[in-house]
Amino acid sequence: MSNSTPESTRRRLLQLIAGAPMLPLAGATGVSALLSACGGSDDPVAPPVAPPPAAPATFTTAEFTGMAAPAAADVAALASTTVGSSLKVNFSDGSSNTYKLAYQPFFLTGDKVPDGKGGTVVAGGYVDIKNQPIIDKSVPGKERQFFSDSPDGSSLLTVPNANVAGVKGKPVFAVVQFEYNSLNQAGASTYGTLPSPIAVLTLDQDQATGKLALVKYHNVDTSAVKGLWITCGASLSPWGTHLSSEEYEPDAFDQGLGGQSLAVLKEFSKNVFGDPATANPYDYGHLPEVTVNPDGTGTIRKHYNLGRYSRELVQVMPDQRTILGGDDYTNGGLFMFVADKAGDLAAGGTLYVAQYTTPLTETTTGKLQWIKLGHATHAEIKAMVDGGIKGTDIMDSTLTDPADASYRKIVLNKKTAWVRVKAGQEKAAAFLETHRYAAMKGGSMAFTKNEGTTVNAKDKIAYSAYANIQDSMVEGGSGYVATHNVKFKKLVAGGVMQHKLAGGQKDDTGAAIDSEWVPSESSLLIAGADIAGDALGNTADPARIASPDNLKFSEKLRTLFIGEDSGNHLNNFLWAYNVDTKKLERLLSCPAGAESTGLHAVDEINGFTYVMSNFQHPGDEWNRFPTLPAALKDQINKAIDSKYNGKFSAAVGYLTGELSQVKLAK
Repeated sequence: MSNSTPESTRRRLLQLIAGAPMLPLAGATGVSALLSACGGSDDPVAPPVAPPPAAPATFTTAEFTGMAAPAAADVAALASTTVGSSLKVNFSDGSSNTYKLAYQPFFLTGDKVPDGKGGTVVAGGYVDIKNQPIIDKSVPGKERQFFSDSPDGSSLLTVPNANVAGVKGKPVFAVVQFEYNSLNQAGASTYGTLPSPIAVLTLDQDQATGKLALVKYHNVDTSAVKGLWITCGASLSPWGTHLSSEEYEPDAFDQGLGGQSLAVLKEFSKNVFGDPATANPYDYGHLPEVTVNPDGTGTIRKHYNLGRYSRELVQVMPDQRTILGGDDYTNGGLFMFVADKAGDLAAGGTLYVAQYTTPLTETTTGKLQWIKLGHATHAEIKAMVDGGIKGTDIMDSTLTDPADASYRKIVLNKKTAWVRVKAGQEKAAAFLETHRYAAMKGGSMAFTKNEGTTVNAKDKIAYSAYANIQDSMVEGGSGYVATHNVKFKKLVAGGVMQHKLAGGQKDDTGAAIDSEWVPSESSLLIAGADIAGDALGNTADPARIASPDNLKFSEKLRTLFIGEDSGNHLNNFLWAYNVDTKKLERLLSCPAGAESTGLHAVDEINGFTYVMSNFQHPGDEWNRFPTLPAALKDQINKAIDSKYNGKFSAAVGYLTGELSQVKLAK
């Protein structure tokens, strides 16, 4: 090229060089790009393509590291809630976060807590049908409001457009029910004689740490449902309501075949209505449902059409129609309700009881057939009760053989009875005398203490807790019936069953069951082990579960949480069982003699993960631990009395991280 380049051409070349991108000197691509820029082409130069940003790290797995059981030398640990476990959360980029866990109570029952109106209310306090405090007058000069020592089922949830004064972060709500009061101040049993309170807690969720703090305690008014009867376990419905329970339904025939006698019902009636004759047994034993309002209050209704049995809790399947229910009872059944309409229990549905067609044992899988008991709406059954229907209007039931072929021989609660339904009363029998009718129809009424129920939706497996495997489940045991096809070796420590869920099933009439979530077979998943009494009085191996009761499954953590109701362990434990790795880890230890309750696993609320946990009746039933040394028992007793208000109080709270609440995201 000539050195006499025109000035206009030189200026253009400089412009092109100035506009060329700054590219690396090494590499053919960079060199050729620079040469092209210097070559005088008029074509625009494309900027280099930046590499795509790295994908954000996501949650992959979680693993718990358990704690040791409290040692005999550590009286403080034996007498309180202790946590020595941790949770490791793993991410897709290979990193992880480990949280050391701790227990955080919201309150002890009997505490004065804020009512959201500038005043206070007694946590777990009992009120009558007029919402007036029920007073314990058993010790003159020490009169006070009764309050529960037995908090149980809990649900943690959020509500759209929630707005509660005093919340600085975000409002989260917990619904907590109180199963019973054990003793009055004079030491006499009050079990079942007081109407179970149920409360909505407004919790302030700190958005930096996830910690929850109580802002408001609201007693739900239960007068419209005539009070609540022995509320035990609970679950959160897919549509965001708290599904409660009424356990050990009063036996309208007073024959000892139901959960409680009419004498207990009369005492209940006197405390609720001021009149021992007012309460109707058929108003109790149903499914209460609590809806939380945006202002932190709650409303309640009862569903009368899901069967009346000793319901521990129910688990609603992902279809929002199929409901599996445990039956905490001896000679209890496995019950299923399929609603006509998703998310609406009252509109109508069909009730079934399970029948095992092949043997269910500790080593075999029992195949299931479902017996149809009936179809009803809430309004239909409620109208029968409001109309004054009595047990003798529904059926004949006798404990002596009538020598009449029109009667059916059944076994319930380890007793033999003969029953027959009166003409046209099959629907009333199915929904108001569910135990008797299910036994008549051939249900496998074989279980002892079928308690918590939960579901693993991904694998389509439901789980049921059996606190004890004895009596009606054991050949030769009280209440055993061979035709039920349930036969185990005696195991007081109990176990957890798993039920395979499937569609395409038919009931005993040949009709299709309209659900894809029907248990088709059952098998034993995990069990405890009975031992001779050890130095702490344990009669079940403390390294394994004992008398499982509360069950909840976390889909994200792939973990089955198990809370104990055990007289077999001096300290009841909360366990985590990973269904993939099969690892069982102890997460928490309750005070000696207390039951682990209120379990609710919440994968995420506003990005934070929670495990709700309560305990009941600390220092209860020392007679269950005869090998516990008297001196150690005395030390534990004194420590529990000091910490838990002379054993009258128990805790409502949750598992948390020591520094911040668990998050399943980076």
